[in-house]
Amino acid sequence: MSLIQINLSAQDDLLDILDEEVEEEVDYTAYTFKTTRIINGHSIEQMKKRQLDFRINHRFGEVNKGAYELWGLDNALINLCFEYGATDWLMVGVRRGTYQKTYDGSLKFRILRQSKGLKVMPVSVSYYTNMSINSLKVTDPNIEDIFVNRLAFAHQLLVARKFSEKISLQLSPSFVHRNLVNADEENDVYAIGFGGRYKFARRVAFTFEYFYASHTADSEEFFNPLSVGFDIETGGHIFQLFLTNSQPMVEKGFIAETKGSWADGGIYFGFNMSRVFAIRKRSEKH
Repeated sequence: MSLIQINLSAQDDLLDILDEEVEEEVDYTAYTFKTTRIINGHSIEQMKKRQLDFRINHRFGEVNKGAYELWGLDNALINLCFEYGATDWLMVGVRRGTYQKTYDGSLKFRILRQSKGLKVMPVSVSYYTNMSINSLKVTDPNIEDIFVNRLAFAHQLLVARKFSEKISLQLSPSFVHRNLVNADEENDVYAIGFGGRYKFARRVAFTFEYFYASHTADSEEFFNPLSVGFDIETGGHIFQLFLTNSQPMVEKGFIAETKGSWADGGIYFGFNMSRVFAIRKRSEKH
């Protein structure tokens, strides 16, 4: 009888160990941010496989222009964007914006995901790269109109952590290279971005974003972009409403070419609107 009890006890211990191993799984953090942008810059988020994000980004003119310009509403820039999840770790994007009539394409690679449980990872990490083309007509006879002069490139390492259901923060070390600039400007611009999200209601969150760029310290023309706003969830849409001192919506624009100053009232009201679609294979529809 005692032998049977020993065997049964050992068997119970083994089953307990197996149950613990089954229960211990990798728990990945979801929705560090609610959309692929914090405000101007990319967040750690990206589309899942076969998801398409159609975005309309809008920036009005400077609010300090007064009633004649309807406080900036008469002078708006727009950016249309398509971003697609090629895989769960790769997102590709194409855009067209009115700022310098820019076309641009991008890739975002997921490197690490914040997780707990069987695998503990304190942060999420992604790499983002972008190439943009200025398609404005060249009117200066002293500038040679060759294709490579129109190109600019941006690279970012996105490092984010979701501290709780309410608070998320992100660091974005960035590098921008412009092939053609004015004689008194730098081709290469280094920057560090810092942004975050505080969810204070079920469908509303406060957001902020700031980039410190290397070329602004000695410049009277360019400023560091600072943006504050709100994310609003409405069904299948995400609305972002905000104030920013940067009107361009491409990385080389808002990191390296921000000309608005909060101190002088050079502030722009803007919004981003996002709608996500699931793209299924034909065989999956039946």
